[in-house]
Amino acid sequence: MATRKKKETAAPAKVTKAATLRTKDVAGLQAEIKDLQKAHFGLRMQKATQQLSNTSTLRVTRRDIARAKTILAQKQQETPAAK
Repeated sequence: MATRKKKETAAPAKVTKAATLRTKDVAGLQAEIKDLQKAHFGLRMQKATQQLSNTSTLRVTRRDIARAKTILAQKQQETPAAK
């Protein structure tokens, strides 16, 4: 009977929740997007140099950026309508 070795799994990347993003103002969201884009760039460079062991973090950060941009667009649409 062959025994299987368990794969070593790294902790999943921290997902930014939409509820926490909705509490931020427009400037805070823009700063968050900028930070996420820098993190994503760093992960892409790690992948290119074969230093990234958990490639799923690329997907998570890409989705976090999209989530933050969506909430930013929603907030910007609400602002002109309120005036």
